[in-house]
Amino acid sequence: MLMRLLREYLKPYTRPLTAVVVLQLIQSMANLYLPNLNADIINNGVAKGDTSVIMNLGGQMLGVTLVQVVCSIAAVYFGARVAMSLGRDVRAAVFDHVQTFSARELGHFGAPTLLTRTTNDVQQVQMVMMLSLTMMIAAPVMMIGGVIMALREDVELSGILLVVVPLLAGVLALAVGKMRPLFRSMQKRIDTINRTLREQITGVRVIRAFVRDEHERDRFAGANKDLMTVSVGVGRWMALMFPTVLLIMNLSTVGIIWFGGHRVGDGSMQVGSLIAFLSYIMQILMSVMFAVMLFMLVPRAEISAERINEVLDTESTVVPPLEPAGAMTSRAHLEVRDVEFRYPGAVDPVLRGVSFTAEPGETTAIIGSTGSGKTTLLDLIPRLYDVTGGTVLVDGVDVRDLALDSLWSAIGLVPQKPYLFTGTVASNLRYGKEDASDEELWHALDVAQASDFVREMGGLEASINQGGTSVSGGQRQRLAIARAIVRRPEIYLFDDSFSALDFVTDAALRRALGPETRDATVIVVAQRVSTIRHADRIVVLDEGVVAGIGTHEELMASNETYREIVLSQVTEEEAA
Repeated sequence: MLMRLLREYLKPYTRPLTAVVVLQLIQSMANLYLPNLNADIINNGVAKGDTSVIMNLGGQMLGVTLVQVVCSIAAVYFGARVAMSLGRDVRAAVFDHVQTFSARELGHFGAPTLLTRTTNDVQQVQMVMMLSLTMMIAAPVMMIGGVIMALREDVELSGILLVVVPLLAGVLALAVGKMRPLFRSMQKRIDTINRTLREQITGVRVIRAFVRDEHERDRFAGANKDLMTVSVGVGRWMALMFPTVLLIMNLSTVGIIWFGGHRVGDGSMQVGSLIAFLSYIMQILMSVMFAVMLFMLVPRAEISAERINEVLDTESTVVPPLEPAGAMTSRAHLEVRDVEFRYPGAVDPVLRGVSFTAEPGETTAIIGSTGSGKTTLLDLIPRLYDVTGGTVLVDGVDVRDLALDSLWSAIGLVPQKPYLFTGTVASNLRYGKEDASDEELWHALDVAQASDFVREMGGLEASINQGGTSVSGGQRQRLAIARAIVRRPEIYLFDDSFSALDFVTDAALRRALGPETRDATVIVVAQRVSTIRHADRIVVLDEGVVAGIGTHEELMASNETYREIVLSQVTEEEAA
């Protein structure tokens, strides 16, 4: 999974990658040449007292070192740019792909894990790429080159490599095998931490209202402890790895000096060659240690790559049509024809056999008991979900055959839980229409009965916190309604959008809304009878089935389900 991800997203960076490889090769060759020059200085200069040789070879060493430093700096620069660019591209790809998800895919993954995959998981892949470009390209060159140069210095003494290298490889394989499942568990624990923290921040009012602070502290402490336990397990293996590698390196050094000293003593090896051999062995072992460092991170990056690819490989159930139908007309006739919908894995459908029409210039209301499928039905119109049976038609065209941008641009949705973004009142309203003038914004606020409190806040440039937490629930609903009005769509969808308003504001808003929606198709989902009693058409849902369609007067006279809903809110006289 990791290699697949890297192959796909490193294609645009072939030239800088080539530059990194070339620079690392030059640096490695220079690094391998330095011990040889050092040996020559000792053997031919220091041992013989020849100052000219020392100066000449010393100058060469300085030149080679300069080349090594320049290539190293350049390689790190290009490597860092490629690694950071990779992280940027993968994050953008995950973000863009998540934007195509329907509500079904978003519900399947959940916000906490999508946040972790877009940030922490991408960071793990980015880190491994960074280390690979700055260390691992040079490591095999140094290892192979070090072995060749060590054999060139003394073949018999090189036999120590037959013990050291397999020993290091065995330690590495053991550590990677043990840490891989721990890293997978660690990423899941991070998901849990994010989910718990998100729930506690979002639901802080409920927590305090029910005095559940201590319970939530314990729940977060449990999630935190689980992550700590797994992290400690990983830390133990990492803590064990480095001392083990250093122990092997130091024992190798002792062995080389011991056996090399005897060979120098009997004249079969020169002192300079022994020092050079020792340098090559250290280069080999350092290369192995770099490999150990990287391979300790690779398992976690592999798990992260799997999680990233899982998101990228998930296709949205709401798929744009291959050949979209023509552009919509300005008057959107809406028809819901024998619609059925069931959630994944559900035994029974939420909606079944739902049919009704909504005409431009009319208001169609949907009412029913809790859980009857009102919001689900509304979500099918803009294709937040796709129907599992039947069709939803706009201007006689199945919404699945319309280009998504064309469909969405014709709809002004005010969801059941209106959401405002961090910014200002103006920036939130211009989500409906980017080039809306201040006059258009104020007009929409007037219609939504929001202009008074917006002026008190400081006008259009008044700040709005994330989620709209800086305003009340009723103010948030009115700003969301104003945002839809600014768009001036052909179809208005109000999902219980007046529930937080008092009766006076509700009546004033609906009265002002009438002229604005005169030529549009309006669908209103509501619990309050007073909000929808004057609708041109009322659709009564009962357990996912249409129990009746008509005006308020018609349904009061003929539909028992509607009568029960009405009489649960008002008296018989008020209903009449």
